[in-house]
Amino acid sequence: MLNNDILRSVRFILNISDKRMLAILQHVEPYADDDFAALLKKDDEDGFDSCSDELLSAFLDGLIIERRGRRDDAPLPPPALRLNNNDILKKLRVAFELKQEDIEALITRTGFQVSSAEVGALFRKPGHKNYRVCGDQFLRYLLKGLAMKHRPDMAHKTGA
Repeated sequence: MLNNDILRSVRFILNISDKRMLAILQHVEPYADDDFAALLKKDDEDGFDSCSDELLSAFLDGLIIERRGRRDDAPLPPPALRLNNNDILKKLRVAFELKQEDIEALITRTGFQVSSAEVGALFRKPGHKNYRVCGDQFLRYLLKGLAMKHRPDMAHKTGA
C-alpha cells in the first residue's frame, strides 16, 4: 500500500481539507503548501509526488497530537526513517484511540473475519514468537472500517 494512499484515506475518513492535512503535519514538521498538495494526488495525476516513510511518520505523529493532544513533558517524536504496515497500524491505533476489540470490530464490519489472536500478533515486537507482519489487505480493511465508522454517510462509497 502506498503511503500516499494512507494520506488520502485519512483525509477521507476525517472529511478534512488539504489545508487541514497540512496543518496536522505541521504539528511535527514544517512543510510547504505546494509540495503537500502533490502528495494527495493520485499516482497517475500530473504533479504527483511520492510520500516518503519519514513524511508519513511525521504526519501520523501530527495526527496523534491533533486528536489526542501533545504531552507537555514529551519532546516531539523524531519521524521514523523506515515504516512498515505494523508501524502504521500502531500509529493509527493511537491516533484513533482504538483498543484491540475496536480494531477487531472495525475489520469485522468490512466483512473480513479476524481473530483476537491475529490482531494481537500484529502489535508484538519483531522477533516475538507470535509476531505477525501486517499485510496491505489488513491495513486496507482497517482504513475501510474507520471510514465506515467516521463517515456513515459515505458507507456506500467504501463498498459497504
